Amino acid sequence: MNSQDSIYRTYNVSPVINAAGTKTRIGGSRIRPEAIDAMERAAESFVVLSELQSAASERISELTGAEAGYVTAGASAGLLLAAAATIAGDDFEAMAQLPVTDGVADEIIMPRTHRTAYDHAFTAAGGTIVDVGTNDVELGTGAATVEPWELHGAISEQTAAIGYVEKSYTQPPLSVVTEIAHEHDVPVIVDAAAEVPPVANFERFIDAGADLVVFSGGKAIRGPQTTGIVAGRSALIESIALQNLDMHIARDIWDAPSIIDSVALEEGVPRHGIGRSAKVGKEELAGLLAALESFVTEDQDAVYETWMARSTYFHQQLGGIEGVETTIDTSGESRAPVVELSLDPAVIDHSATEIAADLRSQDPRLFVGSDRLTEEMIVLNPMCLTDEEVEYVLERLLEAITPKATSNVEPFTE
Repeated sequence: MNSQDSIYRTYNVSPVINAAGTKTRIGGSRIRPEAIDAMERAAESFVVLSELQSAASERISELTGAEAGYVTAGASAGLLLAAAATIAGDDFEAMAQLPVTDGVADEIIMPRTHRTAYDHAFTAAGGTIVDVGTNDVELGTGAATVEPWELHGAISEQTAAIGYVEKSYTQPPLSVVTEIAHEHDVPVIVDAAAEVPPVANFERFIDAGADLVVFSGGKAIRGPQTTGIVAGRSALIESIALQNLDMHIARDIWDAPSIIDSVALEEGVPRHGIGRSAKVGKEELAGLLAALESFVTEDQDAVYETWMARSTYFHQQLGGIEGVETTIDTSGESRAPVVELSLDPAVIDHSATEIAADLRSQDPRLFVGSDRLTEEMIVLNPMCLTDEEVEYVLERLLEAITPKATSNVEPFTE
């Protein structure tokens, strides 16, 4: 595998072979060729961004079943804007003062087991997170993490929204949360950044009653890494647009685009909002829309079969090594079938952490899944690899694991 012509070498930076999955810290995913072409074409001329966002809103609405949609500067920006919309609504004065929330309901209720570092986006918008529930499920008693009555009890006049993170382990079911929230006229924001594929998940959360759903545009969709998608109620999307778009506008010559044309602007337009620093360029907008079209029309079964072929190859080639036990996890948490390599410290000379660090230190760097290193486990995710890179990853792993490891390496073929 030849990585010598990588553009990163121009800057004396080593390129990365990505067997870890769609991780932002190493560039997310491989952007689709169609998206690159769209971005190049978009760079050649100008457009009114609010009109392009309005067109994007219509397409996102068609795909998700939501009333409207918006393209953001990544999923985290989508969460920030979603929080800002639920806090400020159509109140221009509230928009102007965010993240200061004096006199404005700013509480975002979240089950404790839904809390992550990513919910910093909520607080950056001015939200105050209110924890509910416990982590008693880890005690193995059968207790639930959050009971419906706890959500009911936490809602007050200061509640702006309920935050919900979609993962296989999160409780209660989204439909239960939205039913409770809507009894109190409180919107629900769903963080579904990595929850596609399948394509059906675009509609799943809206069908369950979510008011705003946030997806990453730079993971499996394979759009520009700095893009995200928010789908939801038109009034909230309108608030997002007002707080994100360039509002330095002469009112008398401005025709409001369809994405915000229901807002009363007789007394003027709002000032630049808190989301202005998370602006999206015309190139990213065009690239995301092109990637989205390719994503929803491609053969998802064929893509999964490609991933499975790569994982099966790793499983077969590494499974026979003394001290290494391999399994293919198809649970779907990683969206792709991933290979888990469990290392026996009594046989393998180096720990999983040492091996992962060694792989990263070489040139080109090789990143493997590192979330379970303390369990002496290395995870291989096939999503971001090329067929050519698959054999290279195997060779590097065999070199790094231990001199005691022996294997007859066979060429990779799908």
